[in-house]
Amino acid sequence: MPLLSQQPQDTLFFKEWLQPVSKHMIFRTEGYYNWCPSIIKGKDNKYHLFYSRWKKEYGFGGWLTYSEVAQAIADKPEGPYTFVGVALKAKGGTGWNALNVHNPRVHYFDGKYYLYYISTHLDIDYTENDIRQNAKLGAKSPLWMQIRNNQRTGVAVSKSLNGPWRRFDKPLIEPSGPIKVLTVNPTICQGADKRYYLIVKGDRDRAGGARNQALAIGDSPVGPFVMQPKPVIDYMNTEDMALWYDSKRNFYYAVFHNDNIIYMVSSADGINWNKAAEFEILRPDIPMSDGSRFTPMELQRPFVYTENGEPRVLAVASRDQNDSYLLFIPIKGKE
Repeated sequence: MPLLSQQPQDTLFFKEWLQPVSKHMIFRTEGYYNWCPSIIKGKDNKYHLFYSRWKKEYGFGGWLTYSEVAQAIADKPEGPYTFVGVALKAKGGTGWNALNVHNPRVHYFDGKYYLYYISTHLDIDYTENDIRQNAKLGAKSPLWMQIRNNQRTGVAVSKSLNGPWRRFDKPLIEPSGPIKVLTVNPTICQGADKRYYLIVKGDRDRAGGARNQALAIGDSPVGPFVMQPKPVIDYMNTEDMALWYDSKRNFYYAVFHNDNIIYMVSSADGINWNKAAEFEILRPDIPMSDGSRFTPMELQRPFVYTENGEPRVLAVASRDQNDSYLLFIPIKGKE
């Protein structure tokens, strides 16, 4: 009698393997807020960091209109990273991506590099002073919600990590199914079936209300993507998912943050998601290599860099009152 095939199991645990953070594992740049880390290993055997940044002169709220995607490189995935240039800027004009480029996630699929990001625009005439005031006032600005609600996910394609990056005239996906109003925080992986699984965040019912994580599936990295009716997460407010397919375990994983705590969810098929066997990954109380503890004001935008099928680095964005920066937490696997 033939043996029944075994169902894949969630067997990934790495919380206890998170290592203390050294100074060289914290990435800052003079005059800029840094956010949204995403790491990929290039053909040059260097580690390329794509991240969001915007000038401090605009205030922290400047991310919504002034963010750009920058690039840095390192010899190790935990750094130290050195800034090398700007990969994408807002296009300006009146298109869907006129204002800002934010939330980058970089991937290599079928011989090309794909840089997923979000952008936004305003549907009314405005001046540069209007945009500056919006950044200064943040959510108190009369323009904030209009700009916020116009955020959409897009993608740029290149044969090289150094560009040039080819962009598209339309967003990658519009709100539908379990999300309304906007599509942000894109994260994607190629699944066991060679299809592409894209997760985006959106408002569940109304602008600024409770948020869902929604899943869309496509046959190409540039779509079209078909939104699935079942949300990935609808039982808690979530931000900033980072998704990957674990080919060693034949399982899908994603990390996210809620209230500055990093969590993990998992799925056997990429469609039906549950809390992972190891659900809570990191609290905002991080051990440093000098024996001290770092308790950041915020802990967001998690990203897990994997190599040879195992997590190597947990990258997060953090900030205090006057700065925001990226932390790269090494993951030392079992010997």
